[in-house]
Amino acid sequence: MYRGLSVIAMAPVLDEERKIGDVVRRTPRDVVDKLLVIDDGCTDRSPDVARELGADILDMGRTVGVGAALRAGYNLARLEGFDVAVVMAGNNKDTPEQIPALLDPIADGRADFVQGSRYLAGPGAHFGEMPLYRKLATRLHPLLFSLAARRRVTDSTNGFRALRTSILDDPRLRLDQQWLDEYELEPYLYLKLMRLGYRTTEVPVTKVYPPKELGQTKMKPVTGWWSILRPLVYVGLGIKR
Repeated sequence: MYRGLSVIAMAPVLDEERKIGDVVRRTPRDVVDKLLVIDDGCTDRSPDVARELGADILDMGRTVGVGAALRAGYNLARLEGFDVAVVMAGNNKDTPEQIPALLDPIADGRADFVQGSRYLAGPGAHFGEMPLYRKLATRLHPLLFSLAARRRVTDSTNGFRALRTSILDDPRLRLDQQWLDEYELEPYLYLKLMRLGYRTTEVPVTKVYPPKELGQTKMKPVTGWWSILRPLVYVGLGIKR
C-alpha cells in the first residue's frame, strides 16, 4: 500500500534479460504491492530472471505487441482490485525509484492519470545516449498531441505513468480495439482521458538511454513513429473513437 492505495506496477518485456533484472531490483516493494512483468513472447530468459527476483509473470504466449500486453495488464489490475496501475519500461530506461512521484497526485486526489515527463526535469536533465531522431521526435509529438488534446503537455511518448484503475471502467475508453495492439494504446489512452475530462497532470521524471550496443529500443523509426502518431490522427479527426 502507498498512502492507502493498493498499487500494481507493470513492465512489458520482449527479450531484455540483460535489463529486466535491474527493473525488478529497483522497484520499491514497500510502495508496490505487485510487480508484474508481462512476457510479450520473449525468446530469452527475461521472464526467468524477473521471476527469480520476485516478480509475477503474465505470459502472453506469443508476441502480441506492447499495447496488447498492457491491455492484458490493465485487465489483470482491474480483476485483482488494485487502486492504481503504474506502467514502466522493461528495458531499464525509467527510474522505478520515482514511482511515488507518480502516485502522489492520485493519493492527494488531484489526478486520475499522471504522466511522467522527462522534459520537466529541468535544463540539467540527462537522457543518456538518446538518439538524435528520438530527441527530435519526442519534442515534436507533444506539440501535435497538445493540438489534438487542446491542452499543452510536455511529454506524450514517455511510457512511465500511473492511473487510477477505476477510470478503465469507462465504456468510452475502447482499449480493446485491435488497432491499439502496438504503440498506439499509450497515446490513445492519454488523449482520450484528456478529451473526456479526466484529471491529468505531469510530474518530472528521468529517462536514461543506455549505450547503443546494449540495445536502446524495439521501436522501428518509421512504422513505430506512425504507430504513436496514429491516435492523434484518428481520434483528433474523429475517424476512430
